Amino acid sequence: MRYISPMRFAPIFALLVATPLHAWEFSATPICTLTHATQETTVRVTYDPRVPEYAIALTRTAAAWPDAPVFALRFDGPRGLTITTTRHRLSDGGTTLTVTDTGFGNVLDGLELNDIATALIGAAQVAIPLSGAAKAVRAFRACTDAGLA
Repeated sequence: MRYISPMRFAPIFALLVATPLHAWEFSATPICTLTHATQETTVRVTYDPRVPEYAIALTRTAAAWPDAPVFALRFDGPRGLTITTTRHRLSDGGTTLTVTDTGFGNVLDGLELNDIATALIGAAQVAIPLSGAAKAVRAFRACTDAGLA
């Protein structure tokens, strides 16, 4: 039997560790939070019952969002829809785009029931895969309904 040094597997292991996980995650503390990261964007949806207010923050890793008057979130899939707003704001040097509201039913439906979300502002389009989002969105909804935050 031939001995294979564990060091031969080090580059493969390093690649696996360095590859970001693309899972949708839910947390109930300190407030109800739903997160997802891709190579291009991090999505963070929160609900704070003290306000009470929902927020979605989209943070780009390589570029700032353009400053434009209308932001849209298009959901493609079985229950496709497009949501637009002029009440968005940019922060962190323009890399984070945030929208807040007292109701987020359409956003949560879009995340849970579709295949892909596309953030649209100015000339920028960023696609966000929704594979695996449904379970995390249902946990987020249960948290906001129960006031567990």
